[in-house]
Amino acid sequence: MSNMDTSNKGLWTRDFTIITLGSVISMFGNAMSGFALSLLILDYTGSTLLYSIYIVLFTLPQIIMPVLFGAYMDRFSRRKTIYTLDFISSAIYVLAAFLLASGWFSFPFLAAGVFIVGSISSIYMVAFQSFYPLLITKGYYQKAYSISSVLETLSAVMIPVSAWLYNQFGIAPLLAANAVCFLIAACMETQIKAKEEYIEERKEERDSDDMKKQIFFDIKKGIEYISNDRGLKAIAAYFTVSALFGGCTSVLMLPYFKSTYANGEYIYMIVFGMATLGRALAGSLHYRFSIPVRYKYAIALTVYICTSLFEGVLLFLPLIVMGAFMLMSGMMGVTSYTIRISATQAYVPDGMKGRFNGAFNMLNTVGMLCGEVIAGGLGEITSPKYVILFFGLATAAMAVILIGGSKDSVKKIYNTQQ
Repeated sequence: MSNMDTSNKGLWTRDFTIITLGSVISMFGNAMSGFALSLLILDYTGSTLLYSIYIVLFTLPQIIMPVLFGAYMDRFSRRKTIYTLDFISSAIYVLAAFLLASGWFSFPFLAAGVFIVGSISSIYMVAFQSFYPLLITKGYYQKAYSISSVLETLSAVMIPVSAWLYNQFGIAPLLAANAVCFLIAACMETQIKAKEEYIEERKEERDSDDMKKQIFFDIKKGIEYISNDRGLKAIAAYFTVSALFGGCTSVLMLPYFKSTYANGEYIYMIVFGMATLGRALAGSLHYRFSIPVRYKYAIALTVYICTSLFEGVLLFLPLIVMGAFMLMSGMMGVTSYTIRISATQAYVPDGMKGRFNGAFNMLNTVGMLCGEVIAGGLGEITSPKYVILFFGLATAAMAVILIGGSKDSVKKIYNTQQ
């Protein structure tokens, strides 16, 4: 493994520091422009259905891209893929900023742009998830992923900034700022020096005339790899259902708050900002203290059930209780994320990580897309409260059935010293 040469250097090696700083910069830029784009769509269309179409178009390419490029990532440089995609993203956001600054707005144009950005994002996700573990010193998986989750959480502080800047200056400056963030991140990522030993191991396959056939074979192998491991299959199935619930809430929550409360987008940010605070607090604790190995499975299952119930009943509660529930949900969510991501990435061999992450992300995306489509339709004919409640209860039930029903197999993955 390429991270073995850093076994005595602690977590903050040169390469790990670069990838961490680069991801922070791009995440902050994305958080800022992404929320502003959501507000733009709602302001211009006033339609939950069109808003759901916008979200679906971002999600749709993530069904195919992760699986297709997961096989690619097991043969070619993940490092080069990461910084190349960041350079491309920078150019796209520069173009979008220029067009919108000129006053030219078109929903079809924005829909096509978000589809392209979604394609890039889905490929980047597989490359990053498969490359990141190679930069972690052995024995530091929990700390590394706790840092990742905290930084992703802290990027949410840009959401209220985004809303204020959008209302004051419009969308174009935010897109330009995101272009700069991607450019800086890409330049930093070119300086990563980690060896990607899996490339040489599969060089003959890469140079073969039958590479395309082999890649499609690997796609099948990635899905079979999950299917043949009962623990991974249960985890993937549950997170597909959980993603469906996430797709539902992503479509319905913001429009509900905007239509129900005066200045609803700010109330939305306060309520879900409590989840951000919870994730930051829990992530900092996971960096300092290790979760006892023997309790990881039990903690994860409890969290899966509780967070689904908390979010399911959320819209029936007073605002102050909403905030308290989201604080707890955020703390528990980071805990389960740290357990799941560190366990599965340590469990899956380096040469299989790309295919596993690709297949796993594809299944998650299918679930999310289904949730977005269903919620977009139901949101036009019934109250979002009842739609979210139904999906929350169903997700909690599936946690019991899938994760609880495969206890021994999932426990073998989660309750492992990394």
